[in-house]
Amino acid sequence: MSERLSQAALVVETAGRRWLVDAARAIDLSIPLRFDGPQPSAFGADAAREQALEAGSFVGDVRRGGSCNCNSYSLTPHCNGTHTECVGHITHERISVRDIAVDHLVAALLLSVTPEASEATAESSIPAPQSGDRLITRKALQQAASAHSGSVFGALVIRTLPNDKDKLSRDYGIADIPPYFSVDAMRWIVECNVRHLVVDLPSLDRGADEGHLTTHRLFWGMPPGGKSFATATRANATVTELAYVDAAVADGFYLLNLQVAPFDADAAPSRPILYPAVPA
Repeated sequence: MSERLSQAALVVETAGRRWLVDAARAIDLSIPLRFDGPQPSAFGADAAREQALEAGSFVGDVRRGGSCNCNSYSLTPHCNGTHTECVGHITHERISVRDIAVDHLVAALLLSVTPEASEATAESSIPAPQSGDRLITRKALQQAASAHSGSVFGALVIRTLPNDKDKLSRDYGIADIPPYFSVDAMRWIVECNVRHLVVDLPSLDRGADEGHLTTHRLFWGMPPGGKSFATATRANATVTELAYVDAAVADGFYLLNLQVAPFDADAAPSRPILYPAVPA
């Protein structure tokens, strides 16, 4: 792979190792949020939308005679497109993702996994899976990671199979139950000391899980039902949901540049970027 690095290669030192990073081959994992077109959404939230600003005689739309375009935007970060969230998602305290997502370049492993029918695995969740549910299991993650044994990574990117293009605009309605993580799978992720988890799903947990958010709490090191920031033993970790990894991107090792909008909120729109990298 080193022979294919472009002249834009950078030498980066992170986690005590030096890497050759091909800055010219950035891979954007975010889904463009098209306010006037198809867009992904979840949990029955309204679509993200835009509206031209109107103030007195001013209209922020050149097509309507305005001097410039100036729009107001309405969106729900947790539901409208690629977003990164922090432990403040489930705490009484208002914790800002802007204060948590401070790792600029992180060693990352990209894995593709096929969720298993809940009836076909002994792994489970809380609450227990229902018939027809599909789980991302510890077994599937370990199997996919076995081809990259010895890799040290602080970020994990998970692409679920099949990897249909309709993920770019899928409406995950309230009744739709996408794949989600088993308890064992999330425990494995925590054991691997993953600080930044990127998934192409609307949630780590079952869409309708009776409010448990079990794997969210496991990831942030919180007890079942816990809502206090003081109980979080992994409060520096982030979750990025509704990403998309094109089929042309190979499983393997990268550096992750997690770009998060500077919202003072528990979640914000984000742009996870992967860079091909090899040890220097």
